[in-house]
Amino acid sequence: MLAAVVIFALTYGVMALGRMPGLRIDRTGAAIIGASLMVAFNVLTVDEAWAAINSDTILLLFGMMIVVASLRLSGFFTLVSEWVVEHAHRPLVLLCGIVAVSGVFSAFFVNDTMCLVLTPLVLEITRSLRRNPVPYLLAVAMASNIGSVATITGNPQNMMIGGFSRIPYRNFAAALAPVAVAGLVLTAAIIGLVYRSEFGGENVLRVDHRAVRVHSALMWKSVAAAVAMMVLFFAGWPVPKVAVMAGGVLLITRRLKPERFYREIDWSLLTMFIGLFIVIAGVEKTPLAADLFAAANRFHLERTAPMTAFAALLSNLVSNVPAVLVFKGFVAHLPDARHAWLTLAMSSTLAGNLTVLGSVANLIVVERARREVAISFWEYAKAGVPLTIVTLAVGVWLLG
Repeated sequence: MLAAVVIFALTYGVMALGRMPGLRIDRTGAAIIGASLMVAFNVLTVDEAWAAINSDTILLLFGMMIVVASLRLSGFFTLVSEWVVEHAHRPLVLLCGIVAVSGVFSAFFVNDTMCLVLTPLVLEITRSLRRNPVPYLLAVAMASNIGSVATITGNPQNMMIGGFSRIPYRNFAAALAPVAVAGLVLTAAIIGLVYRSEFGGENVLRVDHRAVRVHSALMWKSVAAAVAMMVLFFAGWPVPKVAVMAGGVLLITRRLKPERFYREIDWSLLTMFIGLFIVIAGVEKTPLAADLFAAANRFHLERTAPMTAFAALLSNLVSNVPAVLVFKGFVAHLPDARHAWLTLAMSSTLAGNLTVLGSVANLIVVERARREVAISFWEYAKAGVPLTIVTLAVGVWLLG
């Protein structure tokens, strides 16, 4: 059992650092190596390792990736974003529009995707208008994190929580959508306050119309599939089943090569999930799982505020997906497991806004923009730290 604890500690150490010092091992590699070592040291049998993989989460994430890939390839996200930008005539309205687009679409179509789509568009718009791009880029990252709180399909950690908790899609959204809405309002307000010089005055923006290249047939097919998928989610159909069905339908096409879709799928993320499921299953066979539950009882993690603080801290240490898996073993044993899962979804996601390293969405924005603008750790923290503290407080208040 000592081997299981050491493997777990080393794997999560790489998760926290991002890479293994001195070696070319990233987070996905660490998860794969950790999983293989759990089997190599006989902590788990091969059959136990297979059984540890939560197939519902993998299927849901895979299906959503295909749906999002189809919408993105069709030009749908760019078309909607361009329309919003063209109708924003003042800097503050433009900020609010970017927050709304990033937040609303992130609630349903995975936040990382919206960062990939919106970052180059925002850079191009701010360049043409000769505006400071930093607050608008921060709005993309922070709103995508906050908007994704609202539903099970908003981000990978929510997908896992939805699978573990079996909370129906509509009940999950009913509990956390108010937190997301309040958070998006606060995002626009805090960024506007921190960057007062950018949004003060009576500047009028004149955005020229730009033609957006769209694949009309694919776009309407993708939108129809996405709408049908959301309807079935709220109607109570099994979420992984619906997502895979929608993805399968969208792969039936005469015009786009399948490779175009496959290139849009984040295979490394799927692999990391599989590896982490196996690593956590190995740890659950040791006394460490019982020790974590005992610690939870001492810190009263069944209460909203302590759970929020602990989850936010852990999410910033090892990232939110590994953090959620740490909680997997004992949340089900808490007095009100449903409330604990919802609190974990809220806090692990909102905590991603604390620093630039807090979520993958933040890193996507910073990395894609770095050729034109540098967003430093402290530049991000000026808005990220107060926004995280305030939104977590609001989340605790709303969840009670």
